[in-house]
Amino acid sequence: MQLNYKKYSDVGEPLLALHGLFGNLANWGAHCKKFAETFAVYGVDLRNHGDSPHADELNYQVMAEDVRELMVRLKLKHCYMIGHSMGGKVAMQLALSHPELIRKLIVVDIAPVAYSSKTDGHARILQGMETLKLDELCNRKDGEEKLQEFVEDEVTRKFILTNLTRGEAAGFSWRLNLDSIHKNYSKLREKLVGDEPYANPVLFVKGALSDYIHQKHEKDILRLFPAAAVKIVMEAGHWVHSERPQVFQKLALDFLQGGK
Repeated sequence: MQLNYKKYSDVGEPLLALHGLFGNLANWGAHCKKFAETFAVYGVDLRNHGDSPHADELNYQVMAEDVRELMVRLKLKHCYMIGHSMGGKVAMQLALSHPELIRKLIVVDIAPVAYSSKTDGHARILQGMETLKLDELCNRKDGEEKLQEFVEDEVTRKFILTNLTRGEAAGFSWRLNLDSIHKNYSKLREKLVGDEPYANPVLFVKGALSDYIHQKHEKDILRLFPAAAVKIVMEAGHWVHSERPQVFQKLALDFLQGGK
């Protein structure tokens, strides 16, 4: 699959940024511009998201293969990589399957473990998105009001509605592949698979207010990523890089540039 991407610079070593569920490469835009001062940065739309192609199949193995194919297309022998949430799991799976491709990895607020639907909270979001009658929407504000019953948090609602697009005559539609995401949602909660651990440095960045990384996950993290370190960002939830951007940028750059 030929993923959509945006290249921000030609400076330095390549760095790929992967978004989370319901997101797209624009979620990393501000950070990509900052990192582009030092790295050749690529923002990536994962399959079924943003402007990348849609497909029925959706799991971490195929998404990791998509990214590998993108690296081949871009003639990148190796890179640094950052991934948030679902994108973090894609990046981890690629590191486990093809460790030679990633020099260092930053995983933002996710662990390589299985999650229940109660833990991640996405089931309610999916229900709200599917309940929304797109042909009856007058405008985006109307969609937000109807989604409020399912998604109480205003920031999350507005984030979800960035996927709502309007054609000239066809009304509103979802830019992402909602059917495939819903059908394969259980696969996106599964733990990662790897025969051998990834030996290179990995930085896990946890939001102090988030429940996605726990002390109980330490064993699973170190089994697959023995050179892992964890940094906790105070006053941040699951969207660490959005809520505390300057703190995140410093952590990321210190890690990526350390040991060069």
